[in-house]
Amino acid sequence: MSVDIRGSLDNCVKCTVCETFCPVAAATPLFPGPKYAGPQSERYREPGASVDASLDYCSGCGICTQVCPQGVDIAEINARARAEMRAQNGMPLRDRLIARPSLLGRLSRPVAPLANAVMHTRAGRRAVEATLGLHRDAALPDFSIRTFQSWARRHPAPASATRTVVYFHGCAANYNEPRVARMAVEVLEHNGFRVIVPPQDCCGLPLQSNGAFEPSRRYVRALVARLAPYAHQGHLIVANSTSCGLMLKREAREILGIDDPDLVLVGERTFDICELLRDLHDAGELRTDLRPLPMRVPYHQPCQGRGHGFGKPALDLLRLIPELEVIETDRECCGVAGTYGLKKEKYAIAMRVGAPLFGDIADARAECTACDSETCRWHIAKATGVPAVHPLELLHRAYGL
Repeated sequence: MSVDIRGSLDNCVKCTVCETFCPVAAATPLFPGPKYAGPQSERYREPGASVDASLDYCSGCGICTQVCPQGVDIAEINARARAEMRAQNGMPLRDRLIARPSLLGRLSRPVAPLANAVMHTRAGRRAVEATLGLHRDAALPDFSIRTFQSWARRHPAPASATRTVVYFHGCAANYNEPRVARMAVEVLEHNGFRVIVPPQDCCGLPLQSNGAFEPSRRYVRALVARLAPYAHQGHLIVANSTSCGLMLKREAREILGIDDPDLVLVGERTFDICELLRDLHDAGELRTDLRPLPMRVPYHQPCQGRGHGFGKPALDLLRLIPELEVIETDRECCGVAGTYGLKKEKYAIAMRVGAPLFGDIADARAECTACDSETCRWHIAKATGVPAVHPLELLHRAYGL
């Protein structure tokens, strides 16, 4: 796998399309652009060689790979170079912590009300900025005292279910947004599914994005061990987070280089939840007993959503809801890129990247906006003051659930 990714750089013709579309290079001179940091520099890198520190300002949004007309794996090359840089220079404590969301969730859950209250004070945020380097204005999520897993264990399967799906909910839906996970289950059940929720941990994506490949691989292998038995039984696996789903679909193989037939099978059986529901509609199997929602909602597709290559299934679903005016923002990136925009030295860059999107949302004068990615929703809501919801929430509301 590594040979394929590095070999793709020979296709680079220096057309600079990736430079034109890179939202980070347009927002700061600290990042010289994906062509320089990726294919151009990679040609001169040898194992163990020094990596230019400017690479750390790449957000990993993946837009460069998506727009490259020559099929160069630019973002993937950059991700591996970042891992080499981390191996040489070490990883800051801050990055080690925020790259383990399930660990943070388990530690924070028993004291969630107190932790949330402290993090909503200016003094608490200034202290966190001074000690850990998380920007005082960055969008940090609240923690829930009750996890989605605890709800799922007590939730009875509907007697009317005619088919089965396995739910990969991710860390945010378990520890920060259990309401989103419950809505996902209820929408799936409304469409005739029995939803299996196996015990599960992080997919490893935050660690991968921060350059810590080996611990990320351990998380991936542990998660695959939980999901593979269901995949072998022929069940589909559905994810509500576009980034976590993409990790299983291809990034764990392409970037981390994990060669595991179970991972391949799990990836082949994994669907984004909006992708699955859209496919059901295309097959004439989605319930369309949708109530009118007379409201205007801007929709932003996250970068990782475009990485799936499945179009815009959330947008297709939202357009099924009567009287819902959906505004497609069509902006490349909100700027946060997972944990990137939380960091003190990168927060201003993230805000500049997201400024066009934030302007679109303000101009829409809507009561909420919709986005598939949890970190993007938190960032958008904090930056605009407009609540941001998963598209499933609007579908859930239209179903009258």
